[in-house]
Amino acid sequence: MTVGGVTTENIISKKMAARERTMADTDARNGWTIRPGRDSDGPGIIALIWACWSTYPGIKMDVDGEMPELRTLSTYYAGLGGRLWVAETGGQVSGMIAVHPREPPAWEISHVYVHPSLHGSGLGHALLGAAERYAQAAGAERFVLWSDTRFDRAHRFYEKRSYVRHGSIRVLNDISNSLEYGYAKPVDGVECLDIASAGSAVPRLAEIMIACVDDGASVGFLAPLGADKARAFWRQAATDVGAGKRAIVAAWHDGVLLGTGTLDLAMPDNQRHRAEVQKLLVHPGGRRLGLGRQIMRALEDVAIKNGRSLLTLDTRAGDPGEALYRAEHWQEAGRIPDFARAADGTSHEAIVFWKMLGFTNRR
Repeated sequence: MTVGGVTTENIISKKMAARERTMADTDARNGWTIRPGRDSDGPGIIALIWACWSTYPGIKMDVDGEMPELRTLSTYYAGLGGRLWVAETGGQVSGMIAVHPREPPAWEISHVYVHPSLHGSGLGHALLGAAERYAQAAGAERFVLWSDTRFDRAHRFYEKRSYVRHGSIRVLNDISNSLEYGYAKPVDGVECLDIASAGSAVPRLAEIMIACVDDGASVGFLAPLGADKARAFWRQAATDVGAGKRAIVAAWHDGVLLGTGTLDLAMPDNQRHRAEVQKLLVHPGGRRLGLGRQIMRALEDVAIKNGRSLLTLDTRAGDPGEALYRAEHWQEAGRIPDFARAADGTSHEAIVFWKMLGFTNRR
């Protein structure tokens, strides 16, 4: 069934949010201070980057031949209209990040490094949070970044921060034979995911599903829903995207991936004009932001692009989704008693809805 669940759980944990607020400048417990970068930080920046790179095989550093800007990186980013920050621990550069404008309204996050001894301390979140807030205040509506394909830990970090894979792999043709994944996210908005972005979004989509199911959403699973089971569902969904059997859309608000919906395109031969809306999920912390409506409209657009003129769905009677579907001009086809059961064994009636596409029906 398709219902967005609702609880009091926060999107980014309260602990992480508190870190960003209290550690943006100084963190007494971990001993670091975040400040604007200076050209005089060059030697420390070079040492930090090498401390991170040297943990991976095959990476070489030739500062003068390939990265002379590292010696005066603050001036370099100022020339791009951006900004550089560094973190100091005990007088040494222990972290860094930069951000600069690209094609409007996108800004690029660059040079994200945290000394290996501080991995897991929250410094990366503090740095990225500061850079994103700065760019948003300057008008950023989208963030992009590049990450070496070898940097698995960094990929998990970006995905935790609601970034998804975007675009083709970039070939640098440098002495390290570097290949880079592109990552991106909108500040606000809904996007259709391809197989790469859907695959990278699996952990976050699983978190959203678990939160909704734990709150009682009827979407084919019972609480408590384990992470492995939720991730397995979304991995299969990503595979279906690659096979053209399914579409997945994702919704962000304030840079956080908060909602999703899927469209089942794998219909019988005599029903190729139809698709089924499934798994409309809005994280409990994303209620009353209009995300459910945005997701539904995006799914309708995807359906039209795929040549579908009829959509169907089912939802538990009385759930919040019912009011949304009616407001979006879906028509009730009928009701099925005892369609699904809750974890406590309670049976629930389902409503089947349909909607014809291809004509103006939005207000």
